[in-house]
Amino acid sequence: MTHDVIVIGGGSAGYAAARTARDAGADVGIVDQGPLGGLCILRGCMPSKAILRSAEIAALMKRAKEFGLEPVPVRADLSAIVDRKNRLVQEFAEDRIKALKDPRFTLYQARARFTSPHEILVGETVLTARSFIVATGSIPCDVPIPGLKEAGYETSDSILDLREQPASLVVLGGGAVATEFGQFFARIGSCVMILQRGDHLLSDFDDEVGQTVETAFRQEGIEVHLDCQVRRVTCQGGEKVVEFEQAGRVRSVAAELILQALGRKANIAGLNLEVAGVAVRDGRMMLNEEMRTSQPHIFAVGDVNDLNPIVHIAIQQGEIAGYNATHPTAVPKRIDNRLDSDVIFTDPQVAAVGWSEKVCRRRGVPYLAASYPFADHGKALCSGQTQGFVKLLCHPRTGQLLGAQVVGPEAGELVHELAAVMYYRGTVQDLLRIPHYHPTLAEIVTYPAEELVARLQAEDHVGSRAQQ
Repeated sequence: MTHDVIVIGGGSAGYAAARTARDAGADVGIVDQGPLGGLCILRGCMPSKAILRSAEIAALMKRAKEFGLEPVPVRADLSAIVDRKNRLVQEFAEDRIKALKDPRFTLYQARARFTSPHEILVGETVLTARSFIVATGSIPCDVPIPGLKEAGYETSDSILDLREQPASLVVLGGGAVATEFGQFFARIGSCVMILQRGDHLLSDFDDEVGQTVETAFRQEGIEVHLDCQVRRVTCQGGEKVVEFEQAGRVRSVAAELILQALGRKANIAGLNLEVAGVAVRDGRMMLNEEMRTSQPHIFAVGDVNDLNPIVHIAIQQGEIAGYNATHPTAVPKRIDNRLDSDVIFTDPQVAAVGWSEKVCRRRGVPYLAASYPFADHGKALCSGQTQGFVKLLCHPRTGQLLGAQVVGPEAGELVHELAAVMYYRGTVQDLLRIPHYHPTLAEIVTYPAEELVARLQAEDHVGSRAQQ
C-alpha cells in the first residue's frame, strides 16, 4: 500500500497533521495501534480537568461560612468522580474516533515500525509514503530511584483510574502533574506530601509564581518539601517510606501511595527510528523549526518531539508538518514560539504567555516588569479570590508586550487577552487604550500596564532632556 503521507499516531498533533495534509489533496494513511483518542483525551487534559473540577467544588463548599452560607459536610466519592470523568472521556473519544475513521483517510489500527526510510511495517502490511509524520506521544519517565519500582507507584496515567482514595499520598515532583494531582487529593481529604528537587514549585516559571502556589498549598495543609533529593523507597508496616536528603539531613515521609510525577519521555520505543535514519539524542528526535527530523521527509509533532507538551502547540506543529509534507516546493512554514503559553490548573491557577524574566535574562533581552496583586483588586476581593498577581514584561523603549504571567483566579482565561495583544505586537499603552469593564477580573491587567507606561514616559523624558 502506498500513500502520499502516513501519520503515525492519531492524537491531537497527529490528527491535525492528517487533516491538513488531506485538505491539501494528499492521500493520507493514519496508523494508530489504539486505544484511539490520543493522550489529551484519554490520559491528559480532559480527564485531569474533569476530576479537578470536583475538588474545586469541594473546596468552595468548605468555604460556605465565609460567604454567609450554612456549611454542609463535604465527603468525596472518588469512584463517582472517576465515573463522571470516564463518561466525559468517552464522549470526547467518540468524536475523535469518528474523525479518524472518516473515509477520506485510511486508518490502520496496528503498531508501526520503520523498515527503511520510506517504508513501515504495520501488522503484516508494508506501507510506503513520500512523507511520514510521527505523532506517537509520550509516556511516563522511568526514574532510577532505588526501591521505587519494588514498592510500587502511580503515574499521571494510572492515577486517573484510582477508585479507592488513599489516606495519604507522597508526590515526587513539583511540576504541573505534581501540583494539580497533589492539590486534588488534598482537597478530597488525603494527607499529601510533595517532594520537589528545586527550590520552588513550578520551576519553569519565575520564582514568585511557584512561591505563591507553595504558600496556598501550605495554607490548605499540604506538606511541601523543597531542595530535596530522594535517596530510596522502602515498604514498612503497609506504607511506602520515601527517604530523602534535605539541607544535609536525611529525612523520610511515609504514605499509602506514591505518585511519580517526574516527567514524561518520547514514546519512540519500537519505531525502529535508527533503521529510518532518524537521529535520536538522549531519547529525543532531533528536528528543526519546520518539524523535520534529520530525514527531511520524516516529521515529528506533539509530545513525541519533547519540545513543548501543550496541546494547542502540538496542533500547530501538526498543521505545520502537514503543510510542509504536502508542499515540497513552497516556502516552508515554521513554528513561532513567540506566543507559547502554558496554564497550570491549580488553585490559584497559573498562566503564562511569551517570555518570562528568567528567559529574558538568559537570552540577554532587555525588559521592564511590573506586577499587581489580586489582594488589592475589587472583583477579586468580592469573589474571595485574592491570592496571586499579574506580571507584565515589556520592551524598555517601545513598550511592546514581551510576556506575562498570571497567578490567581481564572488565570487561564485572563492570559488570552495578553496573548491577543502580543499576537498583534501590541504595547502596554494598547492595554490601557482597550476598554475594560468594571468590576471584572480582567481589568487587573491595566494596573501593571499603568506602571509600565509611567516608567516608559519617565525614561523618555530623561532621554529628551539628555539630548537637549
